[in-house]
Amino acid sequence: MANDGAERTEPATERRRRKEREKGNVSKSRDMDAALVMVVAIALLALFAKNMGNLIMTMLRETFSNLNPGNISADNVMAVLLPYFRYLGFIVLPFFVLLAVFAIIIIRMDVGQVFALQKAKFNLENLSPRKMFQNAKRLINPFEPRSLVELAKSILKIVIVGACGFSAINSRRADLMGLVGLEIPIALKIIISILTNMIINMCLAMLILGYIDKKYQNYEYEKSIKMTKQEIKDEQKDIEGDPKIKARIKSIQMQMARQRMMSSVPSADVVVTNPTHYAVAIKYDKEKAPAPIVVAKGVDYLAFEIREIAKEHNVPIVENRPVARALYNTVPVDGVIPSDLYVAVAEILAFVYKSKNGEESIT
Repeated sequence: MANDGAERTEPATERRRRKEREKGNVSKSRDMDAALVMVVAIALLALFAKNMGNLIMTMLRETFSNLNPGNISADNVMAVLLPYFRYLGFIVLPFFVLLAVFAIIIIRMDVGQVFALQKAKFNLENLSPRKMFQNAKRLINPFEPRSLVELAKSILKIVIVGACGFSAINSRRADLMGLVGLEIPIALKIIISILTNMIINMCLAMLILGYIDKKYQNYEYEKSIKMTKQEIKDEQKDIEGDPKIKARIKSIQMQMARQRMMSSVPSADVVVTNPTHYAVAIKYDKEKAPAPIVVAKGVDYLAFEIREIAKEHNVPIVENRPVARALYNTVPVDGVIPSDLYVAVAEILAFVYKSKNGEESIT
């Protein structure tokens, strides 16, 4: 029995569905599309029937009135046939153009927006004898599961649609028997009525079969794109990134943040220490912030580096254990000191300013 991790038991994720669509792998029902196209074709024929009939009658009238076989030769045969081509264009072109437009809309509604270049690529491997033999074997193999299903579906569709058409004719059997002896216009009306009933029945049957096939194709598609638990884990890892790479990126980010923090130490007004375990660099600029801000902080080795940089750039170092610990634990880098530390920090800055100038202080 297969391992649970190898069984495709999990519904496909949105990322998997998106990738399948990019490959052109979507759920589609040819039966539903064919049924809708058939209905549209019949509706268009009914819509254009009168105009088509008038054009055909006009063409026949001109043919029998003006066509002279004696005037036809190899030199002017195209000129003779050109009017008929024009009539044929007027008769069939609007119908086929509209039918093509509706067919595109129907297919688009079925499969959605799909643009898969992979499907359009020419693959020489498909022309290899081995590939061609495999395709032929799959097509003619009567015991291949998918071929059996498609064959059964085709037979069932023919039987059901044919039975619906036959039932429409059989229900009007008495009318058919009474056609003998009727005038042609009346007989034609009865025949058209019977054919209309037959077409409606057959179209309804095709639509119902198409709807069932659409549901079946959706089921098969969902089944085909199911994922294993391991695939979902791998996808999640791919989205979030490899842990080693993430750790490396985080390390680089921390290093860059540390370098940026260290570059701010020379501009600090004072460095408050513990004296050896903690070091916090403070800067006060009334134009940028209403209170002093912490531009750098660190413990142990990082604290040592802050003190060394401060010494190199003649930044005053003041030992105050409670304030150093409080600032390190409560204020982030580039953060403003809290109000409960205003007095203590002000005293330190006042001491620094007085040491530098002998008289400057802050209020």
